Parts: sequence; structure tokens; C-alpha cells
Amino acid sequence: MADIRHQTLRRVLRREIAGTIGVLTDEQDFRTMRSYRSFAFDDHTTYLQQVESLLRSLAAQGSHTTVALFDPVEYAEYCAESGLEPDTPASRTRFTAHLAATGPTVPYDGQPLAELVPDLVDEAVRQATWEYATTLLARIGTCATCGEDIGRASFIRAAHLLTRAVDTAGPGNLHLVCSVSTAPDTLVAVLRVDERTDDAIRLDESEALEFTTVLALGIATRSAGGLVMRTTTPGAIDRVYGWRLRGENLEPLTASEVFDAYCTDIDSGDLVSPESGVDYGTPPDLGDTGKGTHHPH
Repeated sequence: MADIRHQTLRRVLRREIAGTIGVLTDEQDFRTMRSYRSFAFDDHTTYLQQVESLLRSLAAQGSHTTVALFDPVEYAEYCAESGLEPDTPASRTRFTAHLAATGPTVPYDGQPLAELVPDLVDEAVRQATWEYATTLLARIGTCATCGEDIGRASFIRAAHLLTRAVDTAGPGNLHLVCSVSTAPDTLVAVLRVDERTDDAIRLDESEALEFTTVLALGIATRSAGGLVMRTTTPGAIDRVYGWRLRGENLEPLTASEVFDAYCTDIDSGDLVSPESGVDYGTPPDLGDTGKGTHHPH
């Protein structure tokens, strides 16, 4: 009787333990992991089906599970730095625990794996973009004239510009996209503001931090870039307008420039069909041109 009670308590406790599963979303990454003898799978499709089955099973037991992106290159580096033998399940488990603490994860809420994977990849791209922009900002250093930290000053300026841009919109939901042309790639950040009212806004603080950091990098490096905002209000057509990043300021784009920016694929440069029922317009002037930090770098 005592053994049965202990088994029941263990099952109850298991439901209260949160876990993380590292997933090889890319077939090339999967092929890399096949070089380890202890890795049991030989078909990527079957592997993903088994992962999804496991996730459903854990969810049915009441377990909370998050999914992380398993990168074989990062795994090999982690094992080398930690002195672990990479060709063991135990090492993969330790790396997955490391991902849970340091890497991007997405909670499993019963959605198909085909829907979860794009969200996971997007989350990984977001974190990589933020880390890259943060590193570049930190490397810029101080102003040769006044000694102020340029990265910090640019971040404060970016936060101010973002607030001014959001303030131009009325009640409703906002979707903002910031792009900054840096070598070798263009950095893109997205920010969603939900249920904005005249006296309050709801936004994801992590998204806001990433967005502000990318905009700050554009300001600090005097890179080409811009900000486009879409406002959605019930009972009205969506409005899209934006600004060009010019030095430390955001200058209004014309309606045609906004149309071109919004209807061009950032990665390929190809034209994207415009949506019907969307007003591409000219934004209000933010009214603070010339109030930047003006560091001569």
C-alpha cells in the first residue's frame, strides 16, 4: 500500500515539473547529429513525428513543456568548453537544460509542431538580433568631444523616438517594424502594441527592448533605416505610415515611399502584393528634429 502511495505521489509531482525539449528543426542540423552513434534517429520526418507525440503525451499528463532550438554547432562548442563527451544522451540533456536557461524557448500549448517551429525560429532570430545589436552598441565607445557613452545616449534617443511615434497613433492595435541597414545584413525588429487607449498601452517588454536597441544602433552608426507603423482600429480601415531614419531623427516618409517600403520583401527585395482596404499615408512630423544627442562620430 505504501509503494502504491509513493508511486501516486511521484506521478503528481511529475506533473508539477516543467521541462524543456531541444528540437532539431533543420534537416541539415539533423544530419549533423546523426554523426553521433548515440543519436538513435535516422529520418528527420520520423524524428519530428516522435517529438510531437512526446509533447502531446506530456501535455496530456499535465506537464508544462517548453521547446528550444537545438543547434549542433553550439552543442559541440558547449561540450568542448564544459569538458563533456558529446556522443552521449546525458550531454545532450545537459545542453538542453543550458538552452532552457539561456536560449530562446517557446511554450508548448498543444499546437501542431508545424506551427510551433516557425515561432521558435522567429524567437531565435529575435534574440540573435538583439544580442548582435547590443554587442555593436557596446563596442562604439565614448564621444571624443564630450566623453558620453554613445551607445547609451543613442538608446535613450531611440526610446524617445519610439515613444513619440507611438503617441501619433490613436486607440487600437499597433504593429511597428524597424529596419536598419548594417553590414553584412539588415537588422529587423518588430513591436506589437495591443489595445492602446488614450491613457495606457500594452506591449511586450522584451520586444520593446529589442526594437529600441536596433533603432539605437541605427542612430549610433548613422546607418540607413526606417520605422513603419500599422494601426488597426475596429470599424475603420488600417492605416500604414512611417519615417526615415536620418542621423538621430525620424523624418516622415511620403505615402508612396511608405507603400514601397511596406510592399517590398525585406529579404529578397521582391514586390509583395498590397492589401486591399489599407490606407498608406504620410505620418505626422514627430516635432523634435534637432533635439538629438549630436555626437560627432
